[in-house]
Amino acid sequence: MSAILGINCHAHDSAAALVVDGRLVFAAAEERFSRIKKDRRFPTAAVQAALDWSGLRLADLDAVAFGWNRPGLAPLHTMRQALLGRLPRSRGWTLTQLYHLASELRHRGGVAELAERFGPLPPVPVLFVDHHQAHAWSAYALSGFEEALVLVVDGWGAWQSTSVFSARGEELHRIRVIPYPDSLGVFYESFTDLLGFERNEDEWKVMGLAAYGRPSIDLGELLRVTPDGYVANGRALSGRAYGDLEPLVTRFGPRRRPDLHIADQDRDLAASVQRATEEALLALVRDGIARTGSRQLCLAGGVAMNSKANGRLLASGLVDRIFVQPAATDDGTAVGAALAAHQRLGQPVPRHPLEHVYLGPELPDTEIEAVLRASKLPAVRVPAPPALAARLVAAGHIVGWFQGRMEFGPRALGNRSILADPRDPAMKDRVNQSIKFRESWRPFAPSCLAERAADYFRPAHPSPFMILTFDVLPGMQTVIPAVTHADGSARVQTVERRVNPRFWRLLSEFQRLTGVGVVMNTSFNLRGEPIVCTPRDAVKTFYASGLDFLVMGDHVVAKNAVLQAALDEAIQPVASGA
Repeated sequence: MSAILGINCHAHDSAAALVVDGRLVFAAAEERFSRIKKDRRFPTAAVQAALDWSGLRLADLDAVAFGWNRPGLAPLHTMRQALLGRLPRSRGWTLTQLYHLASELRHRGGVAELAERFGPLPPVPVLFVDHHQAHAWSAYALSGFEEALVLVVDGWGAWQSTSVFSARGEELHRIRVIPYPDSLGVFYESFTDLLGFERNEDEWKVMGLAAYGRPSIDLGELLRVTPDGYVANGRALSGRAYGDLEPLVTRFGPRRRPDLHIADQDRDLAASVQRATEEALLALVRDGIARTGSRQLCLAGGVAMNSKANGRLLASGLVDRIFVQPAATDDGTAVGAALAAHQRLGQPVPRHPLEHVYLGPELPDTEIEAVLRASKLPAVRVPAPPALAARLVAAGHIVGWFQGRMEFGPRALGNRSILADPRDPAMKDRVNQSIKFRESWRPFAPSCLAERAADYFRPAHPSPFMILTFDVLPGMQTVIPAVTHADGSARVQTVERRVNPRFWRLLSEFQRLTGVGVVMNTSFNLRGEPIVCTPRDAVKTFYASGLDFLVMGDHVVAKNAVLQAALDEAIQPVASGA
């Protein structure tokens, strides 16, 4: 047996992944355990969870791989770019870079912390994988493609902002690099900041807001689309240092205060940023196809989380097939590093199509029962939780759905989900206001029976990871209004019976009851918190929100006496098999 541990840490989205005998068997982000969103610290809890799941000890590993280059390369490259005049520099900026350099060297890229927390490392290789190489392998090796154009687009890696790879068989070759600060990711995140959201965390809010605006603002001074991709104005986007908004404030006015209402100008700016990003990605793909001859596309890096752009790429006709790494941000590099390590050990990189991302911990029903007893909750054990949950959702209730292994990546895909009726046009506002406690314009995603996707969406392309946006068919926009965005699109998850049979049964029962094979699905968390990991997290979130029911394993909890009566009524036909 071979076992390789992959780790990402210290930038954002710290995570651990475990590949055993060439198969990805576990992956989780540290934030789920620490409850700190986007946690960047060493993933102690995630590593421990990976070892616990597999029954392995650190001494049983054949290698440990980090999804970053050797310590010090990134700050050294950034300082070099400043010396060449591509980035502004100042005394404070230089001291910051020196601090980052010293920190990386002190922690030895995470090796020192691994030994400190888990004891002396076994005499096995400890490998540092180029950051974009880790991103690329995390997509290509799990795509199921025999050849592909692989595109990695993010803020920056060690020194790259965009990398283009040609992949064939067991080989992955980098054929083009766009170096930082010429960065499409920094372009998008800078405007995320200017629009009053959190940089490197809320970019998807800009994507959602864009549907309400017109792409009417010329951003050519900051991002120029070229025949082979784009040219970004790094000095204007980064100011005196990364995160400095002064150049953008000079052009567009002050940063929007998060507590102020969003104006038409904000909506138009978001739409313009989204349109420019899509055009740049289309140009990169056209050029990549010309260089590689491949019409199969793999995407990774933070920009690959832009589901609207991904959907447009698929609809463009440029590519025949597309695979987007579900954990496209830096958490996915833990997976890519573990896979790439095989090559360093003289073995072929294992390649197996990724069918699901239910790769986190799973809590036994006995632990669920113990938490419910400790919380003194009047839980009811039911014989058919999917059928009961479908009946509750069809009756207009909002259900917290906690089942099986936790998902890896930012999307809830039917194991740590909040479910509601997509037919109710008021449901979007209700969930936003009473459960997610967030802006009323924020959209929700549909989970759909895979075999019924063509009835609702165009194109009816497999989308198991909720990372592609499709058009809702005109006749269906009034049928599922709660999951249809302002521009008539939806970020779709298609659910197959063999992949998640329990969630599929819920959707199938909802289809039988209502004639609609779609439910509203959003992540089981409150605003600003990670998705729930444990039954205790689920109970806490249940009582801190406007959820009506909590379905954990085979147990159901009603929020109050009135809802308990509704639960008792719903259980009767389920128990009788009606």
